[in-house]
Amino acid sequence: MINLILDQKWLILFCLEILAWLITFFMLYARYKMNSSGWFRISAVMFFVTGVIPQTLLGIVNFINAGQFDVFTAVLLMLLLYGFTLGRVHTRRIDRWAKRKFIAPKN
Repeated sequence: MINLILDQKWLILFCLEILAWLITFFMLYARYKMNSSGWFRISAVMFFVTGVIPQTLLGIVNFINAGQFDVFTAVLLMLLLYGFTLGRVHTRRIDRWAKRKFIAPKN
């Protein structure tokens, strides 16, 4: 099973990234358009369960299996570092955009 996962690691990473971004947009939709703190919290948990945690585990498994720091591990490390640094700034920008988009101006 591990070999199958490692054979398809780039496809899995790509799918996880797409899923994480879709959940991010749903999280913003739930927060501003649906005005639902429950769905916002559920989507925040889903983001970590489908984005951060499996990507980190995939990187660890890949590193243990390869026995060295390879390109895949470097890409995962860069994605995680981006998420915790510049990604926060970009997320705030997306949050401001969603707020403007989903909340109608009061007249």
